[in-house]
Amino acid sequence: MKIRFLKLAQSEVDDAVEWYDSQSQDLGTRFLDDLDRTIRRIAAFPLSCTEIEPDIRRCLLTRFPYGLIYGIDSDTLVIIAVAHLHRKPRYWIDRLHSEME
Repeated sequence: MKIRFLKLAQSEVDDAVEWYDSQSQDLGTRFLDDLDRTIRRIAAFPLSCTEIEPDIRRCLLTRFPYGLIYGIDSDTLVIIAVAHLHRKPRYWIDRLHSEME
């Protein structure tokens, strides 16, 4: 299964890695490892995570307070957001109409 990040979702990854690296050496790398494991889990079992909107699912990272918000477009997982779970909920909802079309 292919993986595609929306540009804003990729920016969220970059920002999180930068912030975690500023907190502790290699913490950004550990974040990326957790993100990678989560993406592989989704690719293997794309329908296993909680549906939070019609055709939109969320999968939680194991060690960091983030959730991957994603949809499935034929054979591609589309990562809509890499959302911090303790911040503004559903801030990403407008991305569904602007970048998914």
